[in-house]
Amino acid sequence: MPAAMNIPTARISALSRSAASFLALLLLGACSGQASTPLDTYLTTEGPPPPDLDPAAVEAGTALYQAHCASCHGADLSGAPNWQTPNPDGSYPPPPQDSSGHTWHHSDQLLLALIRDGSDFEQSRMPAFGDRLTDEEILSILDFFKSEWGERERNFQWDITMRDAEPLAE
Repeated sequence: MPAAMNIPTARISALSRSAASFLALLLLGACSGQASTPLDTYLTTEGPPPPDLDPAAVEAGTALYQAHCASCHGADLSGAPNWQTPNPDGSYPPPPQDSSGHTWHHSDQLLLALIRDGSDFEQSRMPAFGDRLTDEEILSILDFFKSEWGERERNFQWDITMRDAEPLAE
């Protein structure tokens, strides 16, 4: 894992607070059924390519995903049926984790925080897994997701991750 991925505790706290708002807006756009999103225009190819995935981490992530995530997000990463249609309470069913979903629109830092800490706001009901999975195990699950994404999605997600890793202004 690159050194830029060390996430200070204060940053995780700030990220967790801002993640809910950002994710809610992104979910609304991603779940609208539009063929393309404003994120398509954000995709750049100027940065360095994403790092190669560690096969051992992908293998571990696959097993961890099947044990902890597949019951909601699908054994094949396909998400819940009708994942873009809101539930009666306004939340959305679990989305796909493959290229057809929107997980790749988020940085590693945000995904780590959402999986570890969960989310409970109007559009998302994600249980917390921090009491069952270590950060390293969660990152292995993310590596499994990435191994199933296309090159475009990997590049976009890496760009978002690197932008999110930049130091916050004090």
